[in-house]
Amino acid sequence: MQRDARARSDGGAPSGDPYVGRLLDGRYRIAGRIARGGMAGVYEATDTRLDRTVAVKIMHAGLGDDEAFADRFVREARAAARLSHPNVVAVYDQGYDEDADGALYIVMELVPGHTLRDTITKESPMPPQRALALMEPVLSALGSAHRAGLVHRDVKPENVLIAEVPSSGTSQIKVADFGLAKAVSADTQHTATKGVLIGTVSYLAPELVVEGRADARADVYAAGVVLYELLTGTKPHAGETPIQVAYKHVHEDVPPPSALVPDLPPYVDALVARATAREPRLRPADASVLLHQVHRVSQALADGVRDDPELTQDLQPTVLVDTEPDVWDSAEIARIVEPRATPEPDREHTSAYPRSLPPPVEPPEDRVPPAPRRRSRRGPLLLVLALVLALVVAGGAYWLGWARYTTTPGVLGMSQEDAEAKLAAAGLDVDYEDPAYSETVPAGMVLASDPSPGSRVLDDGTVTLTLSLGKERYDVPKLKGKTVDAAQYALQDLKLVPDETIEKYSETVPKGRVIGTDPKAGTTLKPGAAVDLIVSRGRKPIKVGDWVGKDADRAISVLKGRGLEPEIADRKYSDTVPKGRVISQEPAGGTLFRGDSVSFVVSRGPELVEVPSLRGSGVDAATDRLEGLGFKVQVRSSFSDPLGFVWGTDPRAGEMVPKGSTITLIVV
Repeated sequence: MQRDARARSDGGAPSGDPYVGRLLDGRYRIAGRIARGGMAGVYEATDTRLDRTVAVKIMHAGLGDDEAFADRFVREARAAARLSHPNVVAVYDQGYDEDADGALYIVMELVPGHTLRDTITKESPMPPQRALALMEPVLSALGSAHRAGLVHRDVKPENVLIAEVPSSGTSQIKVADFGLAKAVSADTQHTATKGVLIGTVSYLAPELVVEGRADARADVYAAGVVLYELLTGTKPHAGETPIQVAYKHVHEDVPPPSALVPDLPPYVDALVARATAREPRLRPADASVLLHQVHRVSQALADGVRDDPELTQDLQPTVLVDTEPDVWDSAEIARIVEPRATPEPDREHTSAYPRSLPPPVEPPEDRVPPAPRRRSRRGPLLLVLALVLALVVAGGAYWLGWARYTTTPGVLGMSQEDAEAKLAAAGLDVDYEDPAYSETVPAGMVLASDPSPGSRVLDDGTVTLTLSLGKERYDVPKLKGKTVDAAQYALQDLKLVPDETIEKYSETVPKGRVIGTDPKAGTTLKPGAAVDLIVSRGRKPIKVGDWVGKDADRAISVLKGRGLEPEIADRKYSDTVPKGRVISQEPAGGTLFRGDSVSFVVSRGPELVEVPSLRGSGVDAATDRLEGLGFKVQVRSSFSDPLGFVWGTDPRAGEMVPKGSTITLIVV
């Protein structure tokens, strides 16, 4: 959950808040309130058991008393806690503290930063590339939830948190409140927690408004509304009351963003229309499908495509037309099933004959008596015919309902060849469904049959078999060099879950790109397995250090051990730096990268000069020669009145002494 500095500008929660300072459930020390919503308050807290800062959302008083709501809350919070995705705010714990007035709470990751609402306020309307880049991690998180059977139901900018990552200079987007929204039933939304409906009405899918229930496509609708708001800076429907806004969601389409931002490409309008179609069947099936469509649009924008009629047509929602005949037409059923009625007599005539026939002519009074009636032979004949017909009908029914059927042989677990042979021996044809994965049936064996074993099937009928693909497993792909987003999408495409991002230095992989994975590429995993991404921090900086005045051999040894390339660029005489020590270096300090060079100037020590032989030389001449060689001169004599000739020197002639040394002339 987000920690926003602006929400704490008042120094924390208002005085009198019953939870501030409390040790909730004997574990969570409540520090101060971060935010307050229609259903709950959010507090910054310390998990005293694990010594970490968390966000605790505490339901408002009264909600915990609703046993049905509490049960749903616990159930959905546990489901959300199992949802592991880099773009989902992690759920750590949930509980019920009777000592805190029956507080029903959920403990979440604390995300420092701001919400997508703040970004909309500052940046919208924004370029479509920026809007889609913000939506991609949101849809990635929703897609992961949808694959896990979770529906968010409260997708809105306030539930999208944006945290800065200091180590990389980037931001991370996380979706909050998974599990909480689904725990709110339709009845709860419309009664006990009307604030939920009012607060999120701008993002409610029509089916949520009308029926109070929805699937993953309701999240898709809300995401489409958020995308519209990023593109235009406004919500698609407005009204004086929440009911008016909800009515518009049900009865009016979301307008195209280009109505407010004319420069948008048509395929961007089509993307928004597809996501916000009022008929759920016209929307993408879940957030992963919408994410794929977002990638297509992002690529078109990156390529500078102004208009792509084919892409626009693909994205534009198609009007559904029911072209199948109504096989259950009531009038047709009545015509077939109901017995034909006897025509009623014409009430305008006393005669029971039809109007088109004249009444019979009365015979004369002296007519001949009628002949005696003969016994009809039609009665027995009709009885025989009825019996024959009954036998035929019964035989036909037996043939139609039983005799023409056979029993489907059991072929589950058999090889394809053996199953086909067994079905052929039973006089049945074979067809195939697409193969499916199985944890128990080996690859190539029969996983299922339709009809199932033991069921009735027409003689010469067809049994459809499904062959096993074996256990569903995926190899961790090679992701070295990819961006983090691209690597996460690649893992999700293989039904693997991107987990932690571990940063390491790399000499070969640029900063922000993937070095590798844990487990390593090629490792075979089950669907849903977590994979950590090892991401480059760039080249590792190496400290050079200051080596002036220090032993050059030591400097070279240490820097080579660090991966640098030290070298002696020059050796010079020095009267101040001892021989073998560093006079100067380039660079003078700071950091370098592996393989970079460091050059040293190393001291040769002071320059040595040979003392010349001066015996027999005059003092002045000897002095001039020594000074010319860079020496200083002193004169010493044991005589009170010397002749002025050099007898020797100290140091002696032929010795090597540092230039600038003092030479003593011994004069006689």
